[in-house]
Amino acid sequence: MNKGNRKVLISIRLSTLILIVLVISIVIFVGNPIYKRLSQKTHRLVAATDENINIGITNEEKELAMENVHSTENRQALISSRSLSERDTIRIPEEKEEEEVVEEIVPITTPIEEVRISKDMDLTVRTGVSREDFIILMSGVKQDTSNFFKENAGMIYDVCEKYQLNEIFFCGLISAESGWTIESNHRRTHNYISLMSGGKLIKFASLQEGLDKAAQTLRDNYLTPGARFYYGSTLAGMKTRFCPASSTWVNLVYQRMEQILK
Repeated sequence: MNKGNRKVLISIRLSTLILIVLVISIVIFVGNPIYKRLSQKTHRLVAATDENINIGITNEEKELAMENVHSTENRQALISSRSLSERDTIRIPEEKEEEEVVEEIVPITTPIEEVRISKDMDLTVRTGVSREDFIILMSGVKQDTSNFFKENAGMIYDVCEKYQLNEIFFCGLISAESGWTIESNHRRTHNYISLMSGGKLIKFASLQEGLDKAAQTLRDNYLTPGARFYYGSTLAGMKTRFCPASSTWVNLVYQRMEQILK
């Protein structure tokens, strides 16, 4: 290669180098402002997301930023909720059902000393005394020399309650028909109020059956309105068919009733 060609080649290389330097300088000079504008725009986007202030950011950019924020908050709330349910479960005490208060119904009873009788009394009206008081009452009857009424006072009270008979009347009738000692024929037949059939005392299987049948017969046949032997629920009304031939029956029964209460 001659000197002329070498000079031309060197000149081309220098020109190329100068051109490259010039291009780089132009890129730096022009690109720097663009970079700054892009950086500022990014900062504005972040600021708009945090403070929700419109500073020239498009609606799409703001909506996207808010969705990100809400998504983050929801995740945090979910984490907190799970933590609460797993670690710190709040127990609400169950409300106790109000206990129903059942008041005990205490029956009103009549004291023994307040029991009253009369010849015209309704024989289906109870005395009102308690079972316990009636047993006490019959235990103190001096005329009960056989202790029949003392020993069977509870059973007598029960049949009178079953058939709604006055207890004092029922005992007075038994005493008038069988005597305070309870005559042997009445003991043998367990027939304590002289119930007859064919001119003879009806025989019952036991003391309890005898008392029950006596009370039932009085109630069903003599002391219930419409019954075949009903002439009133008093001593005089019952005498009409129970003991029509006697003129002393009412006084006898009532005398025995008085003895019980003395």
